[in-house]
Amino acid sequence: MSLVLGWLCDILYGAINVGSIRPTYIKRVAIELVKRFPEEFTDDYEHNKQKVQELTNVKTPMMRNRIAGYVTRFRKYYEA
Repeated sequence: MSLVLGWLCDILYGAINVGSIRPTYIKRVAIELVKRFPEEFTDDYEHNKQKVQELTNVKTPMMRNRIAGYVTRFRKYYEA
């Protein structure tokens, strides 16, 4: 039982990479930013990373990068 819980904790806290499935809160924040500030974001990841930093109060670079990555992907594929 504890082996299963340990494995689950590793997945939840990032010790095991299980693919590119993003948590709902990353998608929700990214889509909300694009809807509120459509003129601020482009297809360029580095530009979007700076804009996420300016427009949010995200504290960790990892979270900022994940949000910026999803914003970039969203702009490229869903708004083309």
